[in-house]
Amino acid sequence: MTDAAQPTAAAPPRRLASRWNYVRTAIYWLGILPAVWTFYLGVTDQLGTDPMKVLERTLGLWALRFLIVTLAVTPLRRLGGPNLLRYRRAFGLLAFSYAFLHLTTYIALDQGFDWGAILRDILKRPYITIGMAAFAVLVPLAITSNNAMIRRLGGEAWARLHKWVYAAAGLAAIHFVLVVKSWPAEPLIYAAIVAGLLAFRLVPQRRKQRARRATA
Repeated sequence: MTDAAQPTAAAPPRRLASRWNYVRTAIYWLGILPAVWTFYLGVTDQLGTDPMKVLERTLGLWALRFLIVTLAVTPLRRLGGPNLLRYRRAFGLLAFSYAFLHLTTYIALDQGFDWGAILRDILKRPYITIGMAAFAVLVPLAITSNNAMIRRLGGEAWARLHKWVYAAAGLAAIHFVLVVKSWPAEPLIYAAIVAGLLAFRLVPQRRKQRARRATA
């Protein structure tokens, strides 16, 4: 990365804010492209013999990918990687957007708004139950992903609420593993990545707790 691409203390705050906004906008536009392309393939009948299944899984997989990117922001910074904290909200909202599209595809296109069949699926199929639980966790996180809600809830309460993103990612990973059923490597790799990110999060907390006990 060149020096011109890095924010510096001498750069005017407005110029930096403008640059960050441009990058954030680019993330949103680039992030939604996989959905646009997948729907295009579906409309043009290029998703294979089971297009509904491919559409649902592709949207759900991108939701999981953006959740993983969201969780990876802090570990990357701690390990000396790029500082993406300013764009973590964008990644999280993209994850929710893909989860919403994934769920909407299931409800509207797969089940045709047959709420009885949907309820039976939720009660009888564990992977759907877990998927619904993951989406339910994401909803309050998406609703509160704005500065107004941060001010209303307070910084500490807001931070505690958004730690639930780890639960959402874990549930999403389990959902993906159960959906595939045949146990190929891909869903297990995603599950391992989520588990690793969660472990990375928990290790520093345990160290802090030990330090507090030692000084108490």
